Amino acid sequence: MDLPDSLDAVVPLLLGSKLRIAGTVALSVVVVIGAAAGLGVLGVPSVAAVDNEFAGVNNSTTTIETDLVVSNPNPVGITLGDVRIDYTVSMNDVRVATGDREGVSLAPGNSTTELTTQMDNQQIPPWFASHVRNGEQSQLTVDANVTAERLGRSKQFTITRPIQTDLLGQFSSNETRPVRADDSALTGSPLVESPVMYVNETDAEWGAVTSEETPINVDFVAYNPQDYPLTVSSIDYEITMNDVLVGQGSSETNAAIPSEATERVQTRTAITNANLDEWWASHLENDQVTDLQIRFYATVEVEGQSFRVPVRALDHQDTIETHIFEDNAS
Repeated sequence: MDLPDSLDAVVPLLLGSKLRIAGTVALSVVVVIGAAAGLGVLGVPSVAAVDNEFAGVNNSTTTIETDLVVSNPNPVGITLGDVRIDYTVSMNDVRVATGDREGVSLAPGNSTTELTTQMDNQQIPPWFASHVRNGEQSQLTVDANVTAERLGRSKQFTITRPIQTDLLGQFSSNETRPVRADDSALTGSPLVESPVMYVNETDAEWGAVTSEETPINVDFVAYNPQDYPLTVSSIDYEITMNDVLVGQGSSETNAAIPSEATERVQTRTAITNANLDEWWASHLENDQVTDLQIRFYATVEVEGQSFRVPVRALDHQDTIETHIFEDNAS
C-alpha cells in the first residue's frame, strides 16, 4: 500500500535511518550513564584482589606480572575510555615498581586485568639500606587504584606483608674455636705452635648505613696460647651472597695479645651497596634463597715476622630466605 506523500516525509523524521537510530541509542546510553553517574546510581569499580609474581630477572631489571581482579558492582558492563588502573609496589617506602592500564572494559561482576611491570634493580640498594636501618624489617606495600574520571570517583586497594631477616643473629657465640694456620712458614716456625690462637667469643652488629655501604662491625675475643706475644695487625674480609662478591677490604686492628692472655679485637667490614642489584638477580633465580658467607684472614706478627692466617673460627655463613609476593593474593 502506498503511503501518502506527507506520511512518507514524516516516517524518516520519526524513525530515521538505521545509522541515525544506532547513533540515537548510543547517545541515549551515554546520556543515561552520565545521568546515573551524576545521581550516584552507578557504582564505582574497585580492585577486589591482587596477585603478583616474579616472571624474570637480569642484572638490570625484574619483571613483575600482576593479576588485578576488578569488581564492577553494576548490572551492566562498563566501557569508559577514562577508566584507569594505577599500580605501585613499595618496600619501606622505596617505590620499586609502577604500572598502569587505561581504557579498561569491565563486565558485570569480577574480571581480571593483567599488568606487566619492569622493576629497576637499582632500587634494591636503597631498599636494602632501609631494611637494615629498620632492624632488618621491611613492609611490602602493593597499592592499586581504580579511577573513573567520568564518574568523578576512585577506589583504592592496598595489601601489605612483612619481610624479616636475621643476617647477624648466628654471629654471636661463646664457643671456643681454634685458629689453625695453613701457612707452613708459620707453623714451621720454632716460635709458633698450632693452633696459633683461639677465638673465645664472637659478636657483630650493623654499623651506620649510608647510600654507598652497609657496614658490619665485628669483634671477637682472642686468646694467645704461645710463649710469645702476638699482634693481630689487620683483618682482611670477603663477603659473598650466592657467590656474588658484595664486599671486601681490610681493617687495621693492631691488637697486641700477651702470652697466655686474651684481647678483644674489633674490625669493620662493609657491603658495597652498588653490588646488591647483581645479588638480587641471583636471589630471585635461586627461588628467593641466598647463601651469605663472610670469610676472614688475619695478619699476625710474631717477633717481627708477619703471617697471613685464615680465621675460620670467625667465618660466618647464613641462609637468607624471603617470600616476597608469595601467598599475597587477597
